[in-house]
Amino acid sequence: MFNYRTMAVTKRELREKLMSKAFIIMTILMPVIMFSMVGLQALMVQYRGDKGTKIEVITEDSELSLKCGDLLNTLPFVKDGKWEITCSTVSEKELKTYIEKKKGAILTKKLTGVIFIPDSSLRDKKIEYYAKTPNSLTVYEKMNGPINKLLINEFFSDKSLTDEELQFARMPVTFDGFKVTREDKIKEQNYGNIVLAFVFSILLYMSLLISGTTTMTSVIEEKSSKVIEVLLSSVSSRELMTGKILGSSITSLIQMTIWLSPMIVLISTAWISLPDKFSLDIGYGHIIYFLVNFFLGLLIYQGLFSMVGAIFNTTQEANSGVFPVIMLILVPFFLSFSMITNPDNSIVAAASYIPFATIIIMPCRFTLVDMPFIYPVLSCIINILTLLLIFPVAGKIYRVGILRSGTKPSMRELIKWIRTPG
Repeated sequence: MFNYRTMAVTKRELREKLMSKAFIIMTILMPVIMFSMVGLQALMVQYRGDKGTKIEVITEDSELSLKCGDLLNTLPFVKDGKWEITCSTVSEKELKTYIEKKKGAILTKKLTGVIFIPDSSLRDKKIEYYAKTPNSLTVYEKMNGPINKLLINEFFSDKSLTDEELQFARMPVTFDGFKVTREDKIKEQNYGNIVLAFVFSILLYMSLLISGTTTMTSVIEEKSSKVIEVLLSSVSSRELMTGKILGSSITSLIQMTIWLSPMIVLISTAWISLPDKFSLDIGYGHIIYFLVNFFLGLLIYQGLFSMVGAIFNTTQEANSGVFPVIMLILVPFFLSFSMITNPDNSIVAAASYIPFATIIIMPCRFTLVDMPFIYPVLSCIINILTLLLIFPVAGKIYRVGILRSGTKPSMRELIKWIRTPG
């Protein structure tokens, strides 16, 4: 399989892809897309779209309503005019009648909502919120702290506590995480590796998907234009498929190395440093493993996408048939996001050793969890075994399908292709 003809096809693929405008544009454009996605996500998280919010806070005690008004009117988003908050007094018995009177204003959004603080909230801190959209997290996030402060002040008003003691009662508990490793030093955990795992996950997802789809389209184009017949006059189908996959995979590996070069510079020199909260706790082993794992993943998925390209005659047909392959990338990608809340949960831990899923999940998990290097090595072994299983099947389907035209084959025909000796 690996001979001078295979290498000739590989060189042809490298010349076409490395010198193409698409390679240059994507190499430059991908970091821009990445930063744009992160920036857009951060912007969307920060953007509340809550300007003009009008909230009415109701208590059962007139004195508490006055205190509530004094406290809430000092909030920054109220002082700058983005929110308008009024406080009034209504008993719990009259509340339903009062809400009925306000229903028209609530439904027309002249009034965003009504927050009711019953007397019982001084015992259980249960607050009621009446609105057209009562599941607004913005209202909960912005009003939770001030109302909690109001209740604490009222609860301890007759307890003869000093301002310092009240301030302590209002303070939330904060956690500073310290990572315990096999090394002697215990390091304070920061957000750098979490961001890095997120970046690794997106890079793997997009690169595997884009490179695989490009290879599938290339196979279909060669098949439909009859160029494949000319190529097969010089090389065998298996040599052609292997050469195409190697050429495309090496191109993507070079591209990924370029994308990771700033990270390599960061861990190679002390001249450039990140803020303590965003410093990277990785070494060369992480980068080397990531690239090796990525290359094995490319070979696996390039084989699958080439196989799909050989089965179908048009891109439209292939788009419907490639869905199972895309799901093999998509499911681990979404599963990797659960590591942000718990990097070592049992589902992720199991998935990091499952074929196909391990390609995306293990690099992210290795970045977040301190583990012996034997586990990433085991992941690579799983990928190699998967590759050895995929390539013979893909090769047989590619050999028959690449010269076949007409209606798309049935599942029974595909099984016959796989059982064909040679």
